[in-house]
Amino acid sequence: MNPRLGNATLSSVRGAALPAYDRNRTSIGLVHIGPGAFFRAHQASYIDSLLQLDPGWAISAIALKSSGVRDALGPQDGLYVLNELSVASNLRVIGAIRELLVASEEYPRVFARLAAQETRVVTMTVTEKGYCLNGAGILDESHPDIVHDLQSPRTPRSVVGLLTEALRLRRAAGVSPFVVISCDNLANNGHALRNAVLAFARRIDASLAASIESGVAFPRTMVDSITPATDDALRQRVATATGVDDAWPIQREVFVQWVIEELPGMNLDDWRRVGVTLAKDVSLFERAKLRLLNGAHSTLAYVGSLRGLETVGDAMQDQPLVSFVEAMMREDIAVTLDRDSGLDVNGYIDAVLDRFRNPGIRHLLSQIAWDGSKKLPVRLLGTIADTLATGRSVQRLAVPIAAWMRFVVRQSKSSVPIVDPDAAQLSDLGRACNNDPAHDVGLFLALDKVFAPSIAGNPDFRHAVESAYRKLLTPQTAV
Repeated sequence: MNPRLGNATLSSVRGAALPAYDRNRTSIGLVHIGPGAFFRAHQASYIDSLLQLDPGWAISAIALKSSGVRDALGPQDGLYVLNELSVASNLRVIGAIRELLVASEEYPRVFARLAAQETRVVTMTVTEKGYCLNGAGILDESHPDIVHDLQSPRTPRSVVGLLTEALRLRRAAGVSPFVVISCDNLANNGHALRNAVLAFARRIDASLAASIESGVAFPRTMVDSITPATDDALRQRVATATGVDDAWPIQREVFVQWVIEELPGMNLDDWRRVGVTLAKDVSLFERAKLRLLNGAHSTLAYVGSLRGLETVGDAMQDQPLVSFVEAMMREDIAVTLDRDSGLDVNGYIDAVLDRFRNPGIRHLLSQIAWDGSKKLPVRLLGTIADTLATGRSVQRLAVPIAAWMRFVVRQSKSSVPIVDPDAAQLSDLGRACNNDPAHDVGLFLALDKVFAPSIAGNPDFRHAVESAYRKLLTPQTAV
C-alpha cells in the first residue's frame, strides 16, 4: 500500500515534477473561492509556476459550503497531482495551495483571510449558477441565497454576499481593496460580477457601494483548458506512477490559456512571465471561446448523448456529428465574431477540433451536459440572438437547443437525476412533455430564466427548434 501524498512524503514521489520552490517560505497572497477541479487544473497551476518568482502568491482555497476538497487535500497539506493529458501524460505535483477553508463552517477565519492586507487578489470559479443572476444577467434578489444574505450579511451563502462583506471589512479597517477576478464562463464575467456586487451592496450600505464602484477592479477574463472529471482510473494511474496515493488528483489537456483584462492598479505584471495574457480587450478571446469551443462542446454533449455516445472522443468518431458541428462553427458561429480583430478564426476552429480529438482525454459528455440551463444562454443563445438580428438562418444553431430539451425529457422520463440548479423544475417539465414538438418546445421556451422573450417569441427560432426537436425524436438521423 502506498503512503499518502503530503509534505512528509513529497521527496519520495517519483515520476512527477515537484514544486520548484520551498513551500515553507511561501505566504498567502491570493484567495480562491470555489476550489473545484478546473481551478486546481488551471489557475493553481499558473500560481504554482509564479511561486518560483515570488513566494508571496500562495493560495488560500475557500469553498462556500462543500467540505469535499478540504477533506481530501487537507491530510495532504494541500498537495495534489496534476496529470497533463496528451499521447504521453506528464505528471506534476502542485504545491500552491497552503490553506483550505469552508466558509459556512468557519466564517471568522475566512473573513480574516479575505480582510488581510497580504490578500491582493481574489479569484473564483463558482460556475455560472454561482453568481445568482436572473435571465437578464442581473442580480436575482429573489434567489434564496441572496434573500438570506441580505437578511444576514455577516454569514453569507453566496459569492456576491461573501465579497461584499469582505470589502466592507477591508474598508472599515482602512485596508485597500483586493482585485476581484472571475474565472467562470460567463459573458463579460467581470462586469457581470461587479454589477451584482454593486446591486447587493446598495441594498446594504450606499456608501460601501460607492467605494466599491470607485475603487475595486473587476477585470473580465477568459480561461480555457479541457478538464475531464477525476475518476478511480486516474487515481490508480497516479498511484502507480508516483508511488504515493492522492485522494483527488486532477487531469487536463496540455493546452491552457488565461487572459485577464488589464485595468489600472492591478499590479500583475509578473503574471505575464508564467503565461498569463494581460490584454486591453478580452471580449474577442471571450466570445471566441464561449461561442466556438464551449458552444461546440455543448452541442457534442447533448446531440452525442442522444446518439448513445459517452465521451468527446467517441463523438469525434461520429462523422455525421463532426461534420455538423464543424459546419455550425464555420458557417454559423464564426460570422458572429469580429473578423477585423486579428484573430485567425478558421485557425482557432482547427485548433479546437484538434483538441477535441486529443487521444489522451476521456471527457464525459454527461459532465459537459451539467447545468445546461445556465450554460446555454452564454454558449449558444447569444450567437442565436445575433444571428436572428441579421436575418440569417438559425436552423443548425437550433439543433443543440432542441437536443438539450430532448436530453431533459429523456432523463426525466427515465428518472435519471439532472445536474442543474433548476433540476426540479426541469424534471417536472420533462415529464410533462408528450413528444409533440409544438407542445414540448412551448413548455421549454416559457422558461424565462433560460430564454429571453426576444428569442422565445421569435417565430423563426421557434420553428427551427420545433423542426430540430422533431428530427431528434430519431437522433441517429438528425444531423
